[in-house]
Amino acid sequence: MSLAWILLILSGMLEAVWATALDASKGFRRFWPTAVFVVSYLASLAGLAYGMTQIPVGTAYAVWVGIGAVLTAAWAMLTGADRASLMRVVLLAGLIACVVGLKAVS
Repeated sequence: MSLAWILLILSGMLEAVWATALDASKGFRRFWPTAVFVVSYLASLAGLAYGMTQIPVGTAYAVWVGIGAVLTAAWAMLTGADRASLMRVVLLAGLIACVVGLKAVS
């Protein structure tokens, strides 16, 4: 796996961090969640930008968003912020399969 793919995957993981921190910041009214948001957001975008230097834009963006969406939703279900259900888990598994499929065909 190339450095571009590794950084893209890590950047997708950081997308979940910044999305969660954004919610915790309560509209940027809380300092530490806002600081975590800013740092993780910038690092996530930097990794996405680097990934796009070697991975086609459509694939890179879909993988980045997919990883971030799955991890954000999973974290919300684990912490009780969102209701967990079998259908949600199945749909998230479908997203994971799509992300893996995009990597496989790249």
